[in-house]
Amino acid sequence: MRILSPTAILGYGFPADSFEEGLSRQPDAIAVDAGSTDPGPYYLGSGESFTHRDAVKRDLELILEAAVKKKIPVLIGTAGGSGGEPHLKRDLDVIREIAGERRLHFKIALIHSEVDRELVRRAIHLDKITPLGSAPVLTEDVLDGTVRIVGQMGVEPIIGALEAGADVVLAGRAYDPSVFAAPALLRGFRPGPAIHLGKILECGAIAATPGSGSDCLMGYLRPGCFEVEPLNPGRRCTVASVAAHTLYEKSNPVLLPGPGGMLVLSGAKFEQAGDNRVRVTGSRFMPSDSYRVKLEGVKKAGYRTVSVAGCRDPVMIREINSVIGLVRERARDNFSGRGYNYLLDFRLYGINGVMGSLEPTADDVPRELGIIIEAVAETQDVADTICSFARSTMLHCSYPGRKATAGNLAFPFSPSDFRGGEVYRFSVYHLMKVRDPFELFPLEIIEI
Repeated sequence: MRILSPTAILGYGFPADSFEEGLSRQPDAIAVDAGSTDPGPYYLGSGESFTHRDAVKRDLELILEAAVKKKIPVLIGTAGGSGGEPHLKRDLDVIREIAGERRLHFKIALIHSEVDRELVRRAIHLDKITPLGSAPVLTEDVLDGTVRIVGQMGVEPIIGALEAGADVVLAGRAYDPSVFAAPALLRGFRPGPAIHLGKILECGAIAATPGSGSDCLMGYLRPGCFEVEPLNPGRRCTVASVAAHTLYEKSNPVLLPGPGGMLVLSGAKFEQAGDNRVRVTGSRFMPSDSYRVKLEGVKKAGYRTVSVAGCRDPVMIREINSVIGLVRERARDNFSGRGYNYLLDFRLYGINGVMGSLEPTADDVPRELGIIIEAVAETQDVADTICSFARSTMLHCSYPGRKATAGNLAFPFSPSDFRGGEVYRFSVYHLMKVRDPFELFPLEIIEI
C-alpha cells in the first residue's frame, strides 16, 4: 500500500513538483496532519488556528483537485490546528470554497472531537479520568473553568468514516499517525508497522536529510515492514534520519503509548533499501486492556503584554539577577494598594531564555542580552500597566558598578510594548476511559 504525505502540517506548503512525483507513484491514500499542541494552549482556547487560511487553501487546492480526479481518498487529522468545532468549521469552509471554485464533487466525513464538559463531569464521578504524566487530578472546579475540551481519536473513527464511503475525511483532534494508519488497517495490514509508518509520515520530509516540514514523503507498506522515500531529488532518507525521527517527541525511545495500546519498537530494525529509501521491520503494537482517550482542555489565565529590549552593558548583564529583583520589588511596592493579581516574568535570551532553570551554562556571561518582559494579569489594562512600569523601571534603574546615566535598554520597536491579548493554560491533560473508540467522536457525512 502506498501512502503519500504532502507536508508536515496542512498549510506548511510543499513543492508542486514533489507532489506530482508522489502522484506518479499512484498512492492509495493521501494523508496529512493539520495540527498539534506544540504551539501551546492559546489556539484551542481562542478557536483560532496557527496556520493561515490562505496557506491551508493553497495546499488543499492541489491535494483535492488531484485526489478527486484520481479517486484517491484524502484524510486530514486535527483540523484547523486544534480539532475543536471552530477549527473543524474553518477547514470545512475552505474545502467547500475550493469545491465550488473548481467544480469538485465528493462525499466528506466530518468527525467531531470536541467533548461536552458534562460528559467529562460524569466520567469524574465514575472514576474514569486519570491524569496524564505530571498533570494533577482533575477536579470539578477546574473543569468548570475550562473553555474547550477535545478528545484525541485513534484510528477507529477514521476507519468508520472510510467504511461509510467518504472520499475525504476531515477529523477533529486525532492521534498524529491515525490518518496514515487507518486506510492501511482497513486493508488488513498489521497495526505495528502501519502506526509506526504513520509516526514517520506525519511530519512529511522531516525524516529525510536535509529534512523539511514543507515537502513530501512517500510510505510503502508491506506485510511486516514499511519503507519511506522522499519525493524531492535533493533529499535522501537514511537509516540515521529515519531512526532519529522515530525518537521525535518521545519520552521513551521504544514504548509509544497511544489510543488503544502501545507501539513497541524494542525490536525495530532500520536498513538502507536504496540510495534514498529506508526499510523498517520489527514494529509491534500491543493492545491495552481498556480503551482510553486523551483529553486536552484549556482555561483562560488572563491577558498578556510584552516588551522586547536588548542590553549590551557588561556590568548590567553581570548584575542582571539583582536588576530583575529590584524591578519586581518596585512593582510590588508601587501597586501594593491596588490589589492587582499579576505575573511579571523576564526571559533572558543569551543566558537561559530557551532552557530556563535547566540551562547548563547559565553562569557564562554573554556579550549582549535579549530581554523579554512579560506581564499577565486579570485584565488587559492591568497587564499593560505592569509591563509598562517594569519596562521603564528596568530602563532607568541603577545597579552596582553603573557609571552612565543613560537608559540601560535598547528597544528595537516603537511602541515598545505589545498587547498579547488573551492567555490560556492547559487545564485538562488527562485520559478518559470509554466504552468504545467511537464514543466521543460523532460522524457526519456531507455531499460536497
